[in-house]
Amino acid sequence: MTDAEAPETHAADAPWDKISDLLADEDSGEIRAFILSLGADEQRRAVSRLEPVQRERLVQLLGPDDAADLLEHLVPQQAVEILEDLPPEVAADVVEELPEDVGGELLREMEDEESSAILNEIDDAEDTAAFKERLEYDPKSAGGLMVHHYLAFKEEEDIGSVLRRMGEEAADYDDQEAQYAYVVDSAGRLTGVLPVRDLVRTSWKRRVREVMIPSPLSVTTEASLQELGRLFDEKAFFGFPVVDPRGVLAGVVSRSTVRRALRDEQTATFLKLSGIISGEELRSMPFWSRCFRRLTWLGPNIILNLIAASVIAAFEGTLQAVIALAVFLPIVSDMSGCSGNQAVAVSIRELTLGVIRPRDFLRVAFKEGSVGIVNGFILGILLGAAAFLWKGNLFLGLVVAAALSLNTILSVLLGGLVPLGLKRAGVDPALASGPILTTCTDMCGFFLVLSLASACLAQLG
Repeated sequence: MTDAEAPETHAADAPWDKISDLLADEDSGEIRAFILSLGADEQRRAVSRLEPVQRERLVQLLGPDDAADLLEHLVPQQAVEILEDLPPEVAADVVEELPEDVGGELLREMEDEESSAILNEIDDAEDTAAFKERLEYDPKSAGGLMVHHYLAFKEEEDIGSVLRRMGEEAADYDDQEAQYAYVVDSAGRLTGVLPVRDLVRTSWKRRVREVMIPSPLSVTTEASLQELGRLFDEKAFFGFPVVDPRGVLAGVVSRSTVRRALRDEQTATFLKLSGIISGEELRSMPFWSRCFRRLTWLGPNIILNLIAASVIAAFEGTLQAVIALAVFLPIVSDMSGCSGNQAVAVSIRELTLGVIRPRDFLRVAFKEGSVGIVNGFILGILLGAAAFLWKGNLFLGLVVAAALSLNTILSVLLGGLVPLGLKRAGVDPALASGPILTTCTDMCGFFLVLSLASACLAQLG
C-alpha cells in the first residue's frame, strides 16, 4: 500500500479537502482567498496532502506572486518538487517573485537540467546572472548565501541624487533589511557604508564620501557558514557586505539567511545521525523512493551487525556455561554505545564550529580518554555490583565491571576520534560515525565480557 493509498481519518472540513474541491471547480479567486486565509503551518500541511498534479494546478491558479508566497512557506524539498513539475516558463515566473536567497536555494536543490531550463525562461537578465553567480559558489559560503539586491552608491554622488534614486527604486528593496547603503569607488570596490537614517539629516549637496563610514567590516565570498554565524553572534548587524578577492562589492549576506542556513545544516546533521542519509524525507514523497532511501543505510548495517554477532558465536561454549552473561551483554554494549555517541556529538559539534580540526586527534584523545576512564570506572562499579548482588558471584561482578569499564574507555576514544578521521578522509562524519561506533563497541563489548569470562570460567560456574 502506498502513502497515497493509506487510510486516513480527518475532519470533513480539512483544508486539503477544501483545496481539492476548489481545484475541481477551477475557481482561482476562491483558491487564492482560501490559501491566504491559512497560516504557514496549515499551508505546509495542506499542500503535503495534495497529489502532485493538484499541487501543480494550485500554483498555476494562484499566479506567480501568490504562488511564490506559498512556496516560501513550504519545506524546501516540497517547493523544489513543485517547481520541477511545472512547465519551465511558469516556474520561472514564480522564481522571479521569490526573494533572491530563497529562489537561489531552490534552484540549487534541483537537477541541473531542470534549473537550467528555468533560468533560460527568466526574462530579467540581471536576475538570471545573479542566480547563475550564486550557483557557482559553495552553498555554505558567503558567496552562495548572498543577495544582489542592495543599496550601493558611488563615492562621488551627492546626497540629493542618492535620495532620488532610493525613491525611484524603492520597490526593489521593499523586502530587504535596508538599514545601510554601501559605498563603492569607480572600480566597484567597497570603500564605505552609509546609514540610511543619516541621509535625511544631511545636506543634499554633500558628497557621499564626506558622510560615509570608511573601511566597513566585510566578508569575502569564500567565508564559511560557521564564520558568518560567529560574526553575527559578535555583531548586532542585519547584514554584512560581501566582497570578492579584488575587494569588489559582490553582494550582501543577511542575518536571517545565515540563521536559516545554520538551522538547515543542523537539521541535515540530525537526519544523517538518525539514518536518513539521502537528504530530506517527507511522508508525501513516493512510497518506494522512501523505502529505497532508508534501505541504503539499513542494508549495510545488517552486515556490520552480523560481524558483531560473530563474536558471540565464537564464544558459544562460554555463553552456554554461564547463561547469566547473556543478560549483561546488551547492557555493556548499549552503555558503551551511549558513552561513545556523546563523544561523537561533541566532536561533530566542535568540527562544525571550527573549534577543532582533524589534526587535533591527540588533544581529543586525551580529553575523551580522561572522561572515559572516570565514567567507565563508575559505570563498571555500578553494573558489577548489580551482577554480584543478583547472582552472589564475585567473579561475575568483576568480569562485568571490567568489561564495561574498558569498553566505555574504548568507545569514548572512538567516538571522539572517528569523526576526525572521517573528516580528514573527506567523508561526512555525521553519516558514518554512528555505524562505525556501534559495530566497534558491540564487537569489543561482547569480546571483553566473553573472553574475561572464559579466563575464569571455573570460578563463574
